Amino acid sequence: MSYAPEAALEGPTFCAAPPPDYAPDLRAALMEWCLRAGDDALVLGHRLSEWCGRAPMLEEDLALPNMALDLIGQSRALYAYAGALEGEGRDEDAFAYLREEREFRNVRLVERPNGDFAHTMLRQLLFAAYAEPLWRAAERSDDPTVAGLAAKAVKEMAYHVRHSAEWVIRLGDGTEESAARMSAAVEALAPFAEELFETDPLSARLSEAGLAPDPAGLRPAWQAAISTVFDEARLDWPEVRHPVTGGRAGLHGEELGHLLAQLQYVARAHPGAKW
Repeated sequence: MSYAPEAALEGPTFCAAPPPDYAPDLRAALMEWCLRAGDDALVLGHRLSEWCGRAPMLEEDLALPNMALDLIGQSRALYAYAGALEGEGRDEDAFAYLREEREFRNVRLVERPNGDFAHTMLRQLLFAAYAEPLWRAAERSDDPTVAGLAAKAVKEMAYHVRHSAEWVIRLGDGTEESAARMSAAVEALAPFAEELFETDPLSARLSEAGLAPDPAGLRPAWQAAISTVFDEARLDWPEVRHPVTGGRAGLHGEELGHLLAQLQYVARAHPGAKW
């Protein structure tokens, strides 16, 4: 996974220059934010890559891996910047392959198993409808690296929203079987959506400093996008009495452990190897 940071992003070099001279607490907070966003992207990208060669039609066998590459590219840039902010020599390989499960900070939605195609498309829509306004807001960040990364990521996530929304509508408003599968996906995944908008002292500090958006502020855009799609798909959002959270604090389901065992195997079996 080693690379020149500028190779992960089109356009200007984002990680070549040292980070701005932030106060230590702000520097640490921004590093943690990069890990949160990077972990979201890496884990979901890996989940999508599991469809390669197994998608229900040829077009999706191309589309899903390409969306996975978008997300993995985002994670690489975020990890590279996290390493620069930390200043202890850790690179993207170390963050991706050499951390334990409890050190990952992704939301639990992205680690959910693929399930059937309805589950995968709904999971993608729920996350992308959050990530698009996240990166749109991050384009206004006072941190030049975050703003530069966001300028590329927002275009990618806009496509992810469109693509997944088309499938959610097609399946939700399709046959009796497809509608039943999509309704089952809604019931299964809705409890995991609330975590996307959790605010804590770290996110509040970064928002106040103008470096990263407050997740709570992204909810209206997300709700508008989901409501529009659900109306067309003839789907209803269920009442969620017990949201599933904890991912940002490193508390995950067993699914992440299995995912990391696959993702990290080669790097751990051959320490220090570069490819």
